Parts: sequence; structure tokens; C-alpha cells
Amino acid sequence: MGQRRRLALHSIRGAVGKGREFTRQTLRDWGWDRHESAEDALLVVSELVTNAALHGGGCHELVLTAGEALRIDVIDGETVLPRARAAAGRPGVPGGHGLHIVQRLCDRWGSYPHGSGKVVWAEIEASRLATGRRGPQAPPRGL
Repeated sequence: MGQRRRLALHSIRGAVGKGREFTRQTLRDWGWDRHESAEDALLVVSELVTNAALHGGGCHELVLTAGEALRIDVIDGETVLPRARAAAGRPGVPGGHGLHIVQRLCDRWGSYPHGSGKVVWAEIEASRLATGRRGPQAPPRGL
């Protein structure tokens, strides 16, 4: 385990923007802001914080951890674990695509119960953030 940073977001207005700025600064501090994969991380944070706000009883906390991967943990207040909605039949319709975006951009992701809520997490390999290149891998795992 490497460095860890936490941002409390419970009852904060503009949580998505604050989460993105916190992540942007953290990636800059850790030297992971030089490639397109940093933008992927920002989008993943946006999607997970938005989902927590809309479907998870509010976003309580964003935790970023540096190690062999950037780990993004979003803690919310709802115990029901997320499920990706079937996107078929909804082309062009906004909403319902967040977890599909997370799945496409991350190397791994999932969720687990935590206290009176849950954690939805995602990981992007550190080598990808450092070089901008995605290595050979198995398809991303979901829930």
C-alpha cells in the first residue's frame, strides 16, 4: 500500500466538482497527470461520486490510494450493491451508463458492504498512469 488521501463529501454541495479537483491535484502530486489515463481517472471519479449522490444515499467520502494501481473508493450511505443496467434499447438516452463507463476505463472495479452503506471501488494500473499505455490484460472485471 502506498500513499492515501481522503476527501469527506457528506452533505457537501458540488461534490462531483470537488471530487474531480481533489483527484486532479492528487494525480498531479503523485506524478500521474501526464497522460490521457489521468482524464480516465477523473471521469471515473465523476461517475462514481454521481452514482453515490443519485442512487447511494449520498456520497460520504472519496479515498484515493497509490500503489501498484490507483485505487478509487467512493463510500455512500446505501447498502444495496450497484448493478450495471442493460444499455440495450437506450442508445442516446442519458443516464444508466455510468457503471459501463467505469468498466471500460478501469482495470478492475467492484463493490462491497461497508458499515451502514457500501464502497464502490475502481482501479487503474499505476504503469498505465505513468506511461499512458495499457498493458496486456484480461477484460475488466465487474461486480
